[in-house]
Amino acid sequence: MEHRDREPLMRKTSSSYHTFPEGTARRLDKEYLRSLHNKRLYLAVFAAVLGNFSFGFALVYPSPVIPALEAHPSPALRLDQHTAPWFGSVFTLGAAAGGLSTMLLNDCLGRKLSIMFSALPSALGYVLLAGAQGLWMLLLGRVLTGYAGGVTSASIPVYISEISHPGVRGMLGACPQIMAVLGSLVLYALGLILDWRWLAVAGEVPVLAMVLLLCFMPNSPRFLLSQGKEEEALSSLCWLRGEDTDYAREYEQIKDSVRKQSRRVSCAELKDPFLYKPILISGVMRFLQQLSGVTCILVYLQPIFKKTSVILKAEYDAALVGLVRLSAVAIAAVSMDKAGRKILLFVSAGVMLVSNLTMGLYIHFEPASHNGTVANTTLVSSANLPAEPTNYITLIPLLATMFFIMGYAMGWGPITWLLMSEILPLKARGVASGLCVLVSWLTAFTLTQFFLPVVNAFGLEVPFLFFALISAGNILFTGCCVPETKGRSLEQIEAFFRTGRRSFLR
Repeated sequence: MEHRDREPLMRKTSSSYHTFPEGTARRLDKEYLRSLHNKRLYLAVFAAVLGNFSFGFALVYPSPVIPALEAHPSPALRLDQHTAPWFGSVFTLGAAAGGLSTMLLNDCLGRKLSIMFSALPSALGYVLLAGAQGLWMLLLGRVLTGYAGGVTSASIPVYISEISHPGVRGMLGACPQIMAVLGSLVLYALGLILDWRWLAVAGEVPVLAMVLLLCFMPNSPRFLLSQGKEEEALSSLCWLRGEDTDYAREYEQIKDSVRKQSRRVSCAELKDPFLYKPILISGVMRFLQQLSGVTCILVYLQPIFKKTSVILKAEYDAALVGLVRLSAVAIAAVSMDKAGRKILLFVSAGVMLVSNLTMGLYIHFEPASHNGTVANTTLVSSANLPAEPTNYITLIPLLATMFFIMGYAMGWGPITWLLMSEILPLKARGVASGLCVLVSWLTAFTLTQFFLPVVNAFGLEVPFLFFALISAGNILFTGCCVPETKGRSLEQIEAFFRTGRRSFLR
């Protein structure tokens, strides 16, 4: 009897997705969204994004630590111009390995357990950093925290997108980036009062809090349905939406979508535009995101400010940039469900283009008159020199960097992660998200590894001019290839790539 009662509902739901909700169906969808209780959903998202907080904290750990280790009295821990680039970049190599392993973890353990698993290498990495007695412990600690970051960066956006509904998915999709930025800002602030060992100890706190909270959170209903666990999926959706809501209707929509997709992706299926188009869009976006230079700038922020003789102390400049970054991501979070994804991507890339171009031209035309002796030093060695401002024109690199970070945080930071989790089809979401993270962090590793040698060989302006060129490419790619997903369910987005009908996304 129950099966017969559900069959008409599933046919009605499936039909509504093939014609895109209009009239009565659209009104019912809006009424359903207004009736939902989001408190538990917000709690589940908060528990997950503590992993992003830890990721942001670990990513910029070298910024205040490299100057301290360059002046360390012990030769076993002292960094030089050869070891400092490895300390900065090896994190991204670990993150690439984390993204690669998540291709398996996401589909075997599930999204929630994959996030919880990341706590193990993260905690161990911080222990190694806090108790380091040699360079190998520093590098291994960075690799492990990077590996954990790769796992969380591939798992958390997918988890959030699968437990969220269209009414708040854009806002919640920005939360991973907000928490990563907040983690970086806390690191910069703590770096003003704590030494590098205690910074690593502080990094353990969000990791432990994440594991404890996630023990009480549900798994993704879509993942549970893909594993044939229908009762658990229904209970999970009930917990997330509220018992007095029409969650059963959403459950049938999700179930209908999952039923249409086989468990595994074959090589022959990769020729289907339904699969390769969203995977290609997501991968190229992650590639361009890193080529814009954000990881290099964040990792070497204090040395860059020392090199350009910014008028304030580099430590305070870094904290100020972190605060600007946090504010910009918060603006993106509240506006992307109203303004849309694409318009924010256009604005973001435009701001990054102007900022990088300004920074490159400033460094090229003002190297000697305002940088003094710093102009003749390497980027790493300049981190230990006292700031010697000579003119208020040295505020230009600080302002250019602030606007770059603001532009990135408004669009190409959070939206790239959000779109990846939105447009990837369920049957390939676990593998494809890991692949995208692998591409992202291999690109980041290459850039951070070669950033310092390029600066020392050709000057600091060269990478910034290159980043400006990439930002121009971001504008073109957004206009030609990126779909608008504002206000659409994951099933509607999949229907768009399956049929190619743009009416699904209007």
